[in-house]
Amino acid sequence: MGKSAYKTEWISSLPLLYQGKVRDVFEIDAERLLIIASDRLSAFDVVLPEPIPGKGEILTQISNFWFAHTTALMPNHCLDGDLAEILGDADLARKLQYRAVIVRRMKPLPVEAIVRGYIIGSGWKDYQATGSISGIHLKPGLQLAEQLPQPIFTPSTKAAVGDHDINIDFSTMQQTIGKDLAENIRTASLEIYAQASAYALERGIIIADTKFEFGLDSKGKLRIIDEMLSPDSSRFWPQEHYQPGISPPSYDKQYIRDYLESLDWDKTSPGPRIPAAIIQATTEKYQLAWQRLRSD
Repeated sequence: MGKSAYKTEWISSLPLLYQGKVRDVFEIDAERLLIIASDRLSAFDVVLPEPIPGKGEILTQISNFWFAHTTALMPNHCLDGDLAEILGDADLARKLQYRAVIVRRMKPLPVEAIVRGYIIGSGWKDYQATGSISGIHLKPGLQLAEQLPQPIFTPSTKAAVGDHDINIDFSTMQQTIGKDLAENIRTASLEIYAQASAYALERGIIIADTKFEFGLDSKGKLRIIDEMLSPDSSRFWPQEHYQPGISPPSYDKQYIRDYLESLDWDKTSPGPRIPAAIIQATTEKYQLAWQRLRSD
């Protein structure tokens, strides 16, 4: 990968439909969109001032890898296409080839599908307060980062930029999007997590938890969208350093989350500036995750 820098204004030949926390979405035509993963980093639902060099390329390649490996479990939004033809600029296409994805236009569903195999993060905080996560009662005495008896599905709301996601129970998810859709998403999410976590574990990575997003295509077919099993949407722990009772080192943005937690910051925009050493270490963690996943 080229680790090329990227700026939204590079793309002037297509209308910018939406700028998310990390991704820019451009309109190709009535049926297709172009998604570009920037190097922006979001933590606690706030986009931080400094980018993580090369991050968008790594995220895109990891997501594409998982999309290809899980199509039998759930179709996705990816489409084939000639990026140079779409952009009308072969040089720009080469610069963006590792961070650009051509996708079908979808109707995103207003929930996030979270699967937890280990107890950490907001799930740990909920468990400490209530003994449950998203309405699922767990046995007492669990330790921080302990593996759960079986993975659990704990949905959340999907927040707008600058807002915070809120954990919800499955009943609320059913009321929000409908019973059948909610059940199909829960089943697919748990199956994908089981397959992916087993694959990653063989390569020394524990996928502690992950977040999926889903949408409906023009025919009403359910598909997985956005990104998939990346270090931005998952917690990746090196197996060799894992032990319950402590927050394990990670290959994901938890490293920056931990740094931010040490600051006097109220988790609202604007985010604090990040030291260069923290940025460099984060880049290396993302790179290492991708290297391990690709290993045979």
